[in-house]
Amino acid sequence: MNQIRFLVTTLALLWMLVPDDVMAQQNYKSRTEAQFQSWLKAQWPTAQKNGISRQTFDLAFKEVKLNWRLPDLAPPGRKTRDKAKRRQSEFGSPGRYFRQDNINALVQRGRQMKKKWSKTLAKIERRYGVPQNIILAVWGRETSFGAVKIPYDTIRSLATLSFMGRRQSFFYPELIGALQILEQGHISRNRLKSSWAGAMGQTQMLPQKFLQYAVDFDGDGRKNIWTSPPDALATTANFLKQQGWQNRVSWGYEIALTPAVNCTLEGPHRMQPIKNWVNTGLKRTAGRKFSSPLLQGKGSLLLPAGLHGPGFIVTENFYVLKKYNESDLYALFVGHLADRISTNKQFIGKWQKVSTYTRAKIKHLQKTLQREGYNIGKKVDGLIGFRSRVAVGLYQNKYGLEKNCWPGKATLSRASR
Repeated sequence: MNQIRFLVTTLALLWMLVPDDVMAQQNYKSRTEAQFQSWLKAQWPTAQKNGISRQTFDLAFKEVKLNWRLPDLAPPGRKTRDKAKRRQSEFGSPGRYFRQDNINALVQRGRQMKKKWSKTLAKIERRYGVPQNIILAVWGRETSFGAVKIPYDTIRSLATLSFMGRRQSFFYPELIGALQILEQGHISRNRLKSSWAGAMGQTQMLPQKFLQYAVDFDGDGRKNIWTSPPDALATTANFLKQQGWQNRVSWGYEIALTPAVNCTLEGPHRMQPIKNWVNTGLKRTAGRKFSSPLLQGKGSLLLPAGLHGPGFIVTENFYVLKKYNESDLYALFVGHLADRISTNKQFIGKWQKVSTYTRAKIKHLQKTLQREGYNIGKKVDGLIGFRSRVAVGLYQNKYGLEKNCWPGKATLSRASR
């Protein structure tokens, strides 16, 4: 009896030592979890309207709890970090995105996968008109050809983000889409895995895109992009074809950064016949020439690091790749990896060391550029997209700074006056 009293007393004392803020946090999470469970139950009418059976609905949400470790959360009643402090790799220093050790490993593995799946890839290319190397490059970029483990429970992630994410209106349709995938029987509940943001399978596709573009290429009756490479690769090819991929047209060509290159002419809004660019003095690297058919095709200027890195003329197919992922650097990586799998030739131009800044500083610069009448894009976001690069170049030219279309120290210093 004395031992029991001692134990109870000890536990009570230990509980009293728990800081108030820890207890408050635990209580807050418990209340929020209860709200979440009520919210899940309330989604049944919407699910039912979208063809979800009660059995699938109950199975999908059985034992699902909030995932507090996800990025991009906005818990109810809590302050969240300034969006400007968060970083995305796609918008960091451009050169870091193209680490040679990483690319070399992907090239080697990509060639192995090309040999292993040669018949399947050939059939996919014939059916959809998308080059094998492009399909392989997407696969390699997304999951290292299926080697990367996809750890997140799709339903749990999308339910959490739909309930208390920053972009609830974006993620909620994806949650409904994931339920429809289960309803259609393409994958079992315990194998429905994705990235934290709901991108599924070996080539990372969101549920709504899956429902629209997924293909059963291996003929087993299921569209299985998780464990069937034929289905995953054909699904990617189908998506690119439906987005406008042009057969027998490259994604782009590296150019020499001669004085003829005007970095303020960058951007898809300046898409024009390549012969027009050549007439301004623009040249390909290593003495290569644009053939007559290529000269008739259209291209636009792409300078991811301004004049501090490789430059390119990119075609409309480059912007098809951007529909898979909207980052310029993502599309460039895929195009480059596809070329490397074929010829293993690196870029001629080098990624120079450039100044990088917090998104807060870039936001300040963008606001300055806006006040002076320059177009920096849809919004002030702290990201150095092509419109911001062009605006920087025009600003540099106006104030007699070196025009390189990249926000260096001199440019930010001038903008801070």
